[in-house]
Amino acid sequence: MRACVLTQEGLSVASVPDPQPTANHVVVAVRTAGLNRRDHWITVGKYPGVRLPVVLGSDGCGVVDAEGHALDGQRVVIDPSMSWDATTDTQGSDYQILGMPLQGTLAERIAVPAGNVHTAPRHCSDAEAAALPLAGITAWRATAKRAAVRSGQHVLVTGIGGGVATFAVQIAKAMGCKVWVTSSKTANLERAAQVLGTDGGALYTEADWAKQILSQAGHIDAVIDGAGGPGFNDCLGIVRPGGTIAVYGATAGAVPTMNLHRVFWKQITIAGSTMGSPQDMADWLAFVNDHQIRPVVDSEYMLSNTAQAFARLASSEQFGNIIVRIAE
Repeated sequence: MRACVLTQEGLSVASVPDPQPTANHVVVAVRTAGLNRRDHWITVGKYPGVRLPVVLGSDGCGVVDAEGHALDGQRVVIDPSMSWDATTDTQGSDYQILGMPLQGTLAERIAVPAGNVHTAPRHCSDAEAAALPLAGITAWRATAKRAAVRSGQHVLVTGIGGGVATFAVQIAKAMGCKVWVTSSKTANLERAAQVLGTDGGALYTEADWAKQILSQAGHIDAVIDGAGGPGFNDCLGIVRPGGTIAVYGATAGAVPTMNLHRVFWKQITIAGSTMGSPQDMADWLAFVNDHQIRPVVDSEYMLSNTAQAFARLASSEQFGNIIVRIAE
């Protein structure tokens, strides 16, 4: 079968052996795969424990090919989380994500535990369905579970344009919240308002962005942040006393000097969040179905043009999810 393989020499589309499923596994014939920031970090050597060669990709939509199995022939999405702790409070010590070290979804076929496949939402196309798992479950756990946002609240989502941030806005809006966003690009703020119905925003490249958000929103109950970095102190300043900041990433790096006095004086809750449990995945897909959420697809590429898809990802110019079509 064909697959996108990362070796010491870089990315290439190559022929690799077909997966051999073990007990309780099923083979999925992949139609579409989604790219995530994680895939980029792996290719540039900024992800811990990289083992090469590896087939990349964590997100996928396809059809189960398991003759005699109850799931045979079903169109499914794949939960990329493997070995989540049974308590569901956190991932286990042997937790892994598809796409390194395990074979990923950028391949014509993949073998995964039967419990990791879920019926794809009927209202979503193959491209939209492929975008749901990693970014979607990350946004769901951070927004719905860790920040526990609720109807009527004012929510700030930083870094709009990326897949997780886009889903976080969709989730909060579907819950009945008002949502403000930040970006480094005016075009992203405008598109967020047009496509996602955001209530306002500001360029985080401007020194007074936090004041701009507060002047628009009045107050912010919760922040969904995947950036960290120096701007995190602005998040501490912007969230109301007793508010929550859910942190799911640190694309801007470590926080140089945290204003810790704001945390205790304002009684702010800082909630870390990574991926999600099997129950989170089930809850997320149920939410998608109930609210007819359609992921925002930035662009689509064929498997043979995967290098172009990765270049688009590395540019950080996308708005929404980048999809690779496996079946040509």
